[in-house]
Amino acid sequence: MLYPELFRSLEQVRWNMEKDIPWDQFDPHLLSEEQAQTIRMNAITEWSALPATEMFLRDNRHDSDFSAFMSVWFFEEQKHSLVLMEYLRRFRPELVPTEKELHNVRFEFDPAPPLETLMLHFCGEIRLNHWYRCAAEWHTEPVIKHIYKIISQDEARHGGAYLRYMKKALVEMGDTARVAFAKIGVLMASARRTDKPLHPTNLHVNQSLYPNDTVQSRLPNPDWLEKWLDKQIQFDGEWEKKVIDRILHNLSLLFERSFETVQDLNRYRKEAIARLTPQASPAS
Repeated sequence: MLYPELFRSLEQVRWNMEKDIPWDQFDPHLLSEEQAQTIRMNAITEWSALPATEMFLRDNRHDSDFSAFMSVWFFEEQKHSLVLMEYLRRFRPELVPTEKELHNVRFEFDPAPPLETLMLHFCGEIRLNHWYRCAAEWHTEPVIKHIYKIISQDEARHGGAYLRYMKKALVEMGDTARVAFAKIGVLMASARRTDKPLHPTNLHVNQSLYPNDTVQSRLPNPDWLEKWLDKQIQFDGEWEKKVIDRILHNLSLLFERSFETVQDLNRYRKEAIARLTPQASPAS
């Protein structure tokens, strides 16, 4: 069981919203209206950890260890939303999201295979870590720069926790887990070939609500994410390469095989599928 150890390790580095955020360093001249609006959108986006947790608990009833870890992940993700809202409450109170706006991103996700979902969120944590690091560089106001750095570190630790559960799944499920992880890894490391950012909050998750079944589609400004990435924080090809390299590096460690490219990972995926596929008996 991983939950007790993960709880202890995350508890040791948990930050305090009152003591660890330098609220007194706020400089109003360094926060633009454009920047403040993006903080508002990220605060609402982070609130979607609520429906994601409901999905995880529903689809992992067979795994009490992972379900218990969700208590830690959910607490810390909701805290991200809370600290961004606290920033707005203190310095731009007219932009604090309403309860209705927050509730709008709480909707049911269709059931999905737990292994694929685990890998999807592992990649999502890596991507979010890099998005927030990039955002911290774009912002000039010192308090929000500090907040984004702290949140990015949380996301990196969450990715590490998910990786522990992926290692556990390999021991328990072998090639079935390898195929699931490699399949999603190929998808998430191919983001440069897609028009939209590949992150769990930007994927369709409820067929009956399509096309309003992504978290981003339910925000006050559904198109904000692409603008934030491309035009504002300028999450360019160099940053994207860092995400892909980090995904491939972690999967290299997980599978104990070096992956330099997405193509290398895809070949590994096909090998694992072949091992799972029953071989036809030779004709007598």
